[in-house]
Amino acid sequence: MAKILLAIALLLPGLASGQDDALLTQIWNGVQAAQKKYTSACGTITETRTSNLLARPLIFHGKFCAEGMTRFSLEYAGADPIRLRFNEDYLNVTTGHGDKTTTEVFQVGQHVRRTQAYFSQANSIQNLKRNFAISLREDSKVYEMKLVPRSGRFSSRVNYVIVKLLKDSFLLRTLEVDGKSGVNSVFDIQITDVNPKINAEMFSVYKPK
Repeated sequence: MAKILLAIALLLPGLASGQDDALLTQIWNGVQAAQKKYTSACGTITETRTSNLLARPLIFHGKFCAEGMTRFSLEYAGADPIRLRFNEDYLNVTTGHGDKTTTEVFQVGQHVRRTQAYFSQANSIQNLKRNFAISLREDSKVYEMKLVPRSGRFSSRVNYVIVKLLKDSFLLRTLEVDGKSGVNSVFDIQITDVNPKINAEMFSVYKPK
């Protein structure tokens, strides 16, 4: 899951300094190792969404499970529940209650795989430094990466992304996405179960015939 979010994600102009360059390599190697060690995970997400158009922040509480790089499920509870399921090629977004639900189907697998390949190749760090301004920080508990797209398809969608990874496991802790739409979302992620055996029904999606 971390690699997917890092791929989607992205303060300083120019390449990282020598110190930052070494830290970036350390973080990236840790993410690759974690991706192999933790093949599935479940937990909770709290999203805090702000915008100039909102009188007050919107807060959403949900549960998620992820398996490998191809399956993901997220369900927000509350008065207006939302369920997202991604399975290899298709993303289903379902809203509503009981029998009164609406499901939208998006074929996004090709785009997801292309982005994953971009950040998984041998020159992935070079790709990052060439296409994003990168700012790194660390404290006793987390590594923080702020990534600002220089140009291209990411820059048309986001101003910046901030990713925080736990230092002891390189698992995702928080994700902040500042969008061009004026919406800022901060996701607080609590992973409660690593490498669980997940029922395949959790990732079941509708696929058009």
